[in-house]
Amino acid sequence: MVKRTSEQAEETRRAILDAARHLFETQGYPRTSIANIVEAAGISKGALFHHFASKDALFFEIWKEMQLEMDAQARAAAQAGRSKTDPYAAFLAGTRVYFNWASRPGFQRVVLIDGPAVMGLDGWQENDDRLGRSNVEQGVRYLAHKGLIAEDGIVPISIMLLNALNGGGFALSRRESGLTPDNLFDAFEALLRGLR
Repeated sequence: MVKRTSEQAEETRRAILDAARHLFETQGYPRTSIANIVEAAGISKGALFHHFASKDALFFEIWKEMQLEMDAQARAAAQAGRSKTDPYAAFLAGTRVYFNWASRPGFQRVVLIDGPAVMGLDGWQENDDRLGRSNVEQGVRYLAHKGLIAEDGIVPISIMLLNALNGGGFALSRRESGLTPDNLFDAFEALLRGLR
């Protein structure tokens, strides 16, 4: 009985996350109400607040979930992209995944548009740094190990590259004229390969 109750609680939590994610992706945070989420999930308001303290807490969980999904795909692409002849290949394979995600309307809306508005720019940057900088730093460390980047440049270069990636993502979300995931990737590749 306890196991079933635990399974039901997890099913309810997942239903809330799925319903809220769809609404946040398609309508945006400001136009999505708790009532909308409850109705879409087919649950009571009390059930929602049993799992999430507030709409902001629910939004943050979805923001983080989307970031982690993108991160898992980027890591898998980097692993698959490893090359014996090109030390930059794995880093760039992960980068391509990021720019492709950053061109998706749902990711743009939740992570890049509503994320900073809901979490505040400082909160957004702090959480993004916590989730993303270790990956970038790992790639930069590998390049330093190969003698392509100075050891004392690992941390500052990682910070700069993470912010270059984010800047590209924000530009895609603003639909800046002439920008595509492909030409941003090309620009990032030129930047990365030019580092010393």
